[in-house]
Amino acid sequence: MNMKRIVIILIVALMGQWMYAKDFKVSGPQGGLAMTLTLPDGFNAETDSCALVILMHGIFSSKDFTPMPKIANHLAKAGIASIRFDFGGHWSSEGEMVKMTIEKEIADAIAMWEYACSLPYVSKIGLLGHSQGGVVASMTAGRIASMGVSAKPLYGLALLAPASVLKNACQNGKLFDAKFNPANPPEYVRCFKLMKLGREYLMSTQQLDIYGTAQSYRGPVLIIHGEKDKLVPMWCSEDFKKTYGSASELMVVEGENHRISNKTKRVAELVVDFFSEH
Repeated sequence: MNMKRIVIILIVALMGQWMYAKDFKVSGPQGGLAMTLTLPDGFNAETDSCALVILMHGIFSSKDFTPMPKIANHLAKAGIASIRFDFGGHWSSEGEMVKMTIEKEIADAIAMWEYACSLPYVSKIGLLGHSQGGVVASMTAGRIASMGVSAKPLYGLALLAPASVLKNACQNGKLFDAKFNPANPPEYVRCFKLMKLGREYLMSTQQLDIYGTAQSYRGPVLIIHGEKDKLVPMWCSEDFKKTYGSASELMVVEGENHRISNKTKRVAELVVDFFSEH
């Protein structure tokens, strides 16, 4: 996707940002988190039970951008509920993008996990993350596993083009179209002319123990990477595969890009098959 198209998408999304959902059920470090709960067709929350998957979008993205809505709909058709939400500082959630960090997003994800655990009809919970959301999902799963026994079991983890390359980018001082001194970054850098990433993000991302934290989770893992992904290199998914070992499977989708916009249905089907199997 070229730069002009990215800017147009961001502008359109910003125009709709005033339509905030003020009745927040979950809060993270930056405030209320906007969410969408999708239940299976015909599901009765008073009498039925089901598994639930928490969906985590990538940097600058949203719960309502591709591929999250389609994945949620496919899960529902398979009898699996989902919660997709905007991270703090993104779109309909409270907070500021310039104050966002990956650690704060992990705190958002754990808060959403705790909310999902409180739902009486939820029997078990899975996590799914795309791009930066994949890094967050992997580290969140590791943190949850380190907590010991939880109210609801974590039964599966799906990573779509998990962007562990963000750590390298911040260490090298070149993130998207922004360049900076990694040892002493400015107050913020501007990406795609619109989105600000703060000094705290640029510094803290350099120190993340991504794989070390992730490996505490020992359950089944599905890793999906688009063959034509030009933003996140394939070695990111390959390194996650090495981290999880035989408990994981890496699937490369021919012709797919980073946004999961070419073969969204196929990716959604792979996700549903994985969570249905486990």
